[in-house]
Amino acid sequence: MLQILELFGGIGSPRIALRNMGIPVKSIDYVEIDEKAVRSYNAMFTGELPYKTQDVCGWNLRPDILIHGSPCQDFSIAGHQGRQTKDDGRINYGRGADRGSGTRSSLMWETINIIRNMGAWRPKVVVWENVKNVLSKRMNKNFRKYISEMDSMGYTSNFKVLNAMDFGLPQKRERVFTVSMLGGEFDFSEMEKRPVENLEAFLQPAVDDWYTITAPSMVSCIGKTGVLQRITIIKDFCYTITERPDRAPGCGCLPIGNGKYRYLTERECWRLQGYSDEDFDAAATVNSRRALYKQAGNSIPVPIFESMFDTLLNGGKKIYSSQQTLF
Repeated sequence: MLQILELFGGIGSPRIALRNMGIPVKSIDYVEIDEKAVRSYNAMFTGELPYKTQDVCGWNLRPDILIHGSPCQDFSIAGHQGRQTKDDGRINYGRGADRGSGTRSSLMWETINIIRNMGAWRPKVVVWENVKNVLSKRMNKNFRKYISEMDSMGYTSNFKVLNAMDFGLPQKRERVFTVSMLGGEFDFSEMEKRPVENLEAFLQPAVDDWYTITAPSMVSCIGKTGVLQRITIIKDFCYTITERPDRAPGCGCLPIGNGKYRYLTERECWRLQGYSDEDFDAAATVNSRRALYKQAGNSIPVPIFESMFDTLLNGGKKIYSSQQTLF
């Protein structure tokens, strides 16, 4: 049975992917501080002892695969400046080293701390997902520092910007995925891609008037080009789903006739992230509309994990070491 550790676990898209693939999996722990996301996770994975909100700092467990998608808003190691360093010049990522920095993305370094504290035994695979902007000129130094730290612990890391549209979902969502491996190397070219499905299959045939865009300030932005504030009209695909597609619809809006437009519904957002209606219905019984939107916007597309795990577990030239399977 595959053992995974979900840090910054959200609503559990890696585990959903493994479940969809029929792979026996044990989540040796799920760590998420957002109580409403924990509610959804528990609702989807019934029959288990309920998880509680947990801080990621200081975790020390032994999974086969560690997945983390730390917050990206403040992606910086500035909070470590002036902190004690190791003799070899590397930053000391001891627990609490960055607790006073006020950043959220600095929690990424807690994952480094967790892996380093495992000692000789470490996860064979570490998967990290983050926004495309971590590769920008301003943030690239920190991204490279993460790769360097993984390298110092014996991992070989490869990264690639993956688009949800390449894995069947009609959502243009680009994110950086980094796969770090012990005794092997992940080849992103071996991930199986899927043709984009028809957007209509993800949309509800009829929705409540609540989703109709009526605010004059928003109506005036629909379909505009060349301006800072604009709302794209969805045609064959939507753009990146965010936490508030009902208030800041960067994903776009849908035409409903008579010159009117509407937001995507919460259910549609979950579908466009690869979740089933059964998953959504379970989460909807314990959460508000606002929370369901936020959880969809913060999630990772399930089909990307399905393809990635299929490559890791079932194929690929470079994921084997000495002719032995990875797990």
